[in-house]
Amino acid sequence: MRVAITGGTGFVGRHLAERLENPVVISRRNGVEITDVDALAAAFEGCDVVAHCAGINREIGSQTFRRVHIDGTKAVVEAAQRAGVKRIVLISFLRARPNCGSGYHESKWEAEEIVRGAGIPHTILKFGMIYGPGDHMVNHVARAVRTVPLFWTVGYRERTARPVPIDDAVDVLLAAVEGRIPEPTIAVMGADEMTLGESIRRIARVAGRRPAYFPMPPWTIRVLAQLTEWTMVVPLVAKAQARMLAEGVSEPAPYAPEAPVDIRPSRQFTDDRIRAALPDGRFGWDDLRIAHRVSTRRTP
Repeated sequence: MRVAITGGTGFVGRHLAERLENPVVISRRNGVEITDVDALAAAFEGCDVVAHCAGINREIGSQTFRRVHIDGTKAVVEAAQRAGVKRIVLISFLRARPNCGSGYHESKWEAEEIVRGAGIPHTILKFGMIYGPGDHMVNHVARAVRTVPLFWTVGYRERTARPVPIDDAVDVLLAAVEGRIPEPTIAVMGADEMTLGESIRRIARVAGRRPAYFPMPPWTIRVLAQLTEWTMVVPLVAKAQARMLAEGVSEPAPYAPEAPVDIRPSRQFTDDRIRAALPDGRFGWDDLRIAHRVSTRRTP
């Protein structure tokens, strides 16, 4: 079985690629735009399955939610139809849904609907927070608490999350690629449910920090998200992530069944798994967009 992976150099895509034999890795870094139907169709030729992992959590320039999640998924579906692909596996978000006021959530939902209407057997995986080496969860929290000795939690009523380790996420992806998941859409959540504050405290402790914590109303986190999207190459928190923090990430919306019991994530959110995902260093000058622009100008 030959598998093509869109977003194959991203966090989830590259971990999936490591577990497959001779996958076709597709990404902008490899010179293929997600909206280029002809290039995608050529890449999909001879593939049995497409794992559509390409996605963004914040918009930068031409890389908008509409272009990547909606137009990109339309292109992937058309290319898959041309190439005779037998199955599409789509990575979506646990709470992707229409008419909720979040461009991220709504565009992910629209991508789901495009795949559902494609006429190709498919599996849609609605993941919660995925963590592991190179993620946007453990990585950002650890670097943040090393940079500033305080941290904000969202709201005065703690929301919950069920973090999914990357190894479990890939196990579920492989099951979907191999056609071992009978439902066309499932929710994928981790084995442990905890408050978001507790997850942050665990990461901070393993990173060797004990910051002061302050509960903040959701609107202040949205303001912080906008500021860091404007100023940082990879924002400390994106607006889509601020919405996730305000809602919690432990229940699908709308309802979707969980995976069969033997496929569900089972690894716990342990110190060892957090430690394996810890990055080096902290946030600094190089993480600012202005520094990136200065560096780009100086490069001959």
